[in-house]
Amino acid sequence: MPKVRLIGADGEQVGIVTTDDAREMARDADLDLVEVAAGAKPPVARLLDYSKYKYEQEQKLKQARKHQTQVNVREIKLRPKIAVHDYNTKKGHVTRFLKHGDKVKVTIMFRGREQAHPERGRDLLYRLFEDLDGLATIESKPLQEGRNMSMLLGPSKEAAKAAEDEKKDDDQPQAVEEAAAEPVNAHPQAMTPEQIEESEKATEEPEAPAEETEEAPEAAAEEADASKDE
Repeated sequence: MPKVRLIGADGEQVGIVTTDDAREMARDADLDLVEVAAGAKPPVARLLDYSKYKYEQEQKLKQARKHQTQVNVREIKLRPKIAVHDYNTKKGHVTRFLKHGDKVKVTIMFRGREQAHPERGRDLLYRLFEDLDGLATIESKPLQEGRNMSMLLGPSKEAAKAAEDEKKDDDQPQAVEEAAAEPVNAHPQAMTPEQIEESEKATEEPEAPAEETEEAPEAAAEEADASKDE
């Protein structure tokens, strides 16, 4: 390309210059000549530190990914004639998923003659929704496909706030614990030889008392009797 529309390092418009002049300006400024719009007429090029530019773009992308909310879809399966204990257990799982910010697909599995009464599965799904006490919103109403009936639940504002608070708690730095673990006397003052000697004496462990070797009276009497017999 014989000419380019050049943009300076500070974003200023240099104007249309020859490609050789643009390269010379880049060498003089110890920068790179980067083409930013090849389809323009003439093409647009810019003077910049490409390594620094690439690093900044990677950091921006990293921050964008960090603030993205990843939503997972969990699935819980129920039977139309589920026992009370099992129902409460499954409801606890759904509650935990919603508070974690996940969506939950609740599926009712029909078998045999149960398929003739789909209303029982529908009633069970709505009952579960009501028992969640406002933690869920219905994103997809009960829909039957073959032997299964499914409903998609999403976290409500209350559940989403709980998930956000949990995430903030997990991201808090452990500065308090690290400060507590740091020794108080990180830089102790120098001690005189007399102080060192006194400190060593104070830290010396007292000698353990000598073990008693005196035999018990019963043992001594038995030994005396044995000697008489001999």
